[in-house]
Amino acid sequence: MRTLTTTILFCFYVFVAMTVGAFLWRAGLGLGAGVAATFGTLGLFAAGHGLVAGRLGRMALSREVEQVREAHRLLADALESTQGALTELARAIETGALSSNEALSDEVRMLETLIQQMSHSIDARLSAPAPAPVDTHEGRRHQQSNALLATIHDALSENRVDLYLQPVVSLPQRRTIFYESFTRLRDSTDRVMMPAEYLSAAEGEGLVPAIDNLLLFRCAQIVRRLAKQDRKVGVFCNVALTSLGDETFFPQFLDFLSENRDLNQALIFELGQATFDARGAIEARNMAKLADLGFRFSLDKVQTLDLDFADLQRSDVKFIKVAADLLIEQLLDLDGAAPSAAMRDIRAADFAALTRRYGVELIAEKVESERQIVDILELDVSMGQGHLFGEPRAIKEAVLAETDPPADFLRSTLRSAEQRRRFG
Repeated sequence: MRTLTTTILFCFYVFVAMTVGAFLWRAGLGLGAGVAATFGTLGLFAAGHGLVAGRLGRMALSREVEQVREAHRLLADALESTQGALTELARAIETGALSSNEALSDEVRMLETLIQQMSHSIDARLSAPAPAPVDTHEGRRHQQSNALLATIHDALSENRVDLYLQPVVSLPQRRTIFYESFTRLRDSTDRVMMPAEYLSAAEGEGLVPAIDNLLLFRCAQIVRRLAKQDRKVGVFCNVALTSLGDETFFPQFLDFLSENRDLNQALIFELGQATFDARGAIEARNMAKLADLGFRFSLDKVQTLDLDFADLQRSDVKFIKVAADLLIEQLLDLDGAAPSAAMRDIRAADFAALTRRYGVELIAEKVESERQIVDILELDVSMGQGHLFGEPRAIKEAVLAETDPPADFLRSTLRSAEQRRRFG
């Protein structure tokens, strides 16, 4: 389409030039140099069009059509003005009001002015920013992201955060010895939001420490409530890597735990294996500070059994959670072979004993069938977690109310998150 438009406009410029030249020749002026100047000036039309065409080539097709139409309108206006000026020029020459040199000089200046006006007008339109998309995929995604962030912020500030607990049982007795805690946010309609729905957005806005802070406070209160009932049950409390490395959040986190260090055997902080492997010097140092207070760590979401057990021991990791299917696949299905090259001298059935040698207890998670239990017991795994033993359940509202933090607890945390977001 651009090639056709360029050809049509170029032919149009040639027509204008030929019209002016023919008129001057018929007038008998005999001014070769002036005519050449006129044709040279008109040549600027073609050069200007070349620039415009080059720019149009870089624009989207939807904008190009409108620009070509605008260029056509401008050229039509220019032609009309040129024809009017030529008519006036002829009259002036016929009446002797102007000498032929003066007339030609005025015509050249007039043509230059027309070209400049057209060039400025088209440049202004091409350089003007395109209107913001109203109904594009990117626009809709941006609006959805903003709406989600507003929902997360409102849920935190209005304390629409529920605590869910899932049992971790001993095997084969199936007696509850731990709980794993989870947070679930609710929107303004009380719809429960799963972590996969909001965690990514919360991380981007620095709101994860606020969620971790609330989870920690409530876990501590649950542990105290269970202790009053003479139930010595621990709670796995998830913590994000961003929280461990946050210079504003972590000192508050550490102060709270220092005041509640009597809970160090009941609260176990849990990280994913990928998160643990990605920790830097700051996160490792802060984990060591928690360990100095007597708190322990757990790894979940384990993807490989080829672990550095010495590093786990140094980092006070006391538990690792491995999906039941992964344990069976990498241990039992190996027909007695070592689970990894690094453990070639260890039989698959001795893997759990190996972890205990480093002070790490193995927990089979995501257990969903009785058949898996048979295989897990064959591997000497002493603890399990999964829907077979109980799904995550929200604690009762009355109990949840007892675990609510002080009124200014979340407000101060949200203010800190906002300051981090603004000032980096």
